[in-house]
Amino acid sequence: MQYLSFFVIMNDGEDSSASGRRFKHYQTMDADDYEDSELKRFLDEEFVRIIKRKAERNPNTPNAPTKIGRFMVEPGYELGSNGNYNLFQRLREADTQERYIGIADELVRIYMDTSAVRGGAFIIARAQLHTYFNEPFLLLLKCDFEPKIARIADEKNLISHVEMAISARSIKSIQYPHMPEEGMLEPWELKIHQASHARYFEDFLKYVSYEKPLPEVIGEQVVEMVHQFIADKWQEEEGTERSQEENAVELWAASEKRELQEWWSQEQVETAAAALVEQKPDLPFAFKLGGVTVKGLLSDFGGAIHFARHNGKYVAVIEGDAFLFEKGMSPVELLNPGELEDLLPVIGAEQPEEVYEASGNGDSSSSDTCGSSPSSDGTTGSGPDDVPW
Repeated sequence: MQYLSFFVIMNDGEDSSASGRRFKHYQTMDADDYEDSELKRFLDEEFVRIIKRKAERNPNTPNAPTKIGRFMVEPGYELGSNGNYNLFQRLREADTQERYIGIADELVRIYMDTSAVRGGAFIIARAQLHTYFNEPFLLLLKCDFEPKIARIADEKNLISHVEMAISARSIKSIQYPHMPEEGMLEPWELKIHQASHARYFEDFLKYVSYEKPLPEVIGEQVVEMVHQFIADKWQEEEGTERSQEENAVELWAASEKRELQEWWSQEQVETAAAALVEQKPDLPFAFKLGGVTVKGLLSDFGGAIHFARHNGKYVAVIEGDAFLFEKGMSPVELLNPGELEDLLPVIGAEQPEEVYEASGNGDSSSSDTCGSSPSSDGTTGSGPDDVPW
C-alpha cells in the first residue's frame, strides 16, 4: 500500500438529491499507517478479491456485475484526451501525500454529482503488486453503511450500540488498470464491480464505454450472416423478392420472441454455428418447443441436439449416454425406455391406435425427444441417434 484515503458520504435525512449530500475526508494513510490500522484486516482480503475477480469482455447478460470498461477517445487522439483517464493517472503519479489527498478529494466530488448516491464509505487506495509490476494500481471502493448495529460489549453492559457500521456486503469497486492475465496490464481498460442494479460507477465514469453483452454481439453476427447469404443469393440483382427477404430479416431480428424461420438447410446452419463456436466454444443455446424449454451449448446442435419434422409436428431429439435428474423427483425416473421408432407414430397423431409402452429392450444409450407444432406441448421419448430428416 502506498496511500489510502478514507471518505464518508452522508445524505441529510430523506433528501437524496445533490443538495442533500455531503462528504468528509477522515484520513489518508501512508504505507506505515495502513500496516498498523484496523482497515488492513478489513480490506486486504477484499483487495485480493478485486484483483482476482474475472470479467468477460462480452458478458452473457447486460446486467453482469463485473464489467471491463474502455476509455473513449476521438479517432486520432491518445489516452491523454480522456478526462477519466487523466484523473486516474494523476492519482497514480501523485508524488506527495498532500497532492494525493487533493486529487482524491476531486474524484469524490465528481462521484457526488452522480444520481442515486447513497451514504457510506468511499475508499481510494494506491498499491503495488510487487509480484508483477513496479507501477501502482488504483483501487476505488464504495461500502454502504449498515444501520442499527449492536455488538456484545462486556458482562456488565452486555450490548454496546454502534451508530453505523461499514457493510462488507456488495462492495462496489473499480480497479485501474485492468489486468487481463497475470503479469499483463491494459492501460486503456479498467474493471468495475457493482452487484446492485444501480449503476453508480457507470454514471460516474462518463468517458468510459463497455462492450456489448454476448447475446447482442452474436445476434448481430447472425443477422450479418443472413444478409450476406441474401447478397450471395441475388448477387447484383435487385427486385421485389430480394426486398421482401431483406424486410423479413429485419422483422425477425427485431422480434424478442422468434419462431423457426426455415430459411437454411442443416448444412448451412451447422457451418454458421461452427463459425460462432470457434470464437466462443461455450456459447449458450436455448429454445422452447411447445411448453418445454431446452438449454445447452450451440456446439451441441447437429451432434447431441437435432431438429426435425414428423407427422406435422416439430421434433427435437436430444441424445446422450445417460439421463440425470436433480430436484423434483418424479415417476419418470423409473422408466425403462422403449425404442424411438415405437414413439414416432404417436407424434402428431390425434388418436393413436397404439399406446406407447416401455419395451424393456433399450440399449445403454438414450435420447430425449420433444415433439410439437409451433403452438403445441412438447412430448418426451428416447431412442437411437439415426433421426430421419
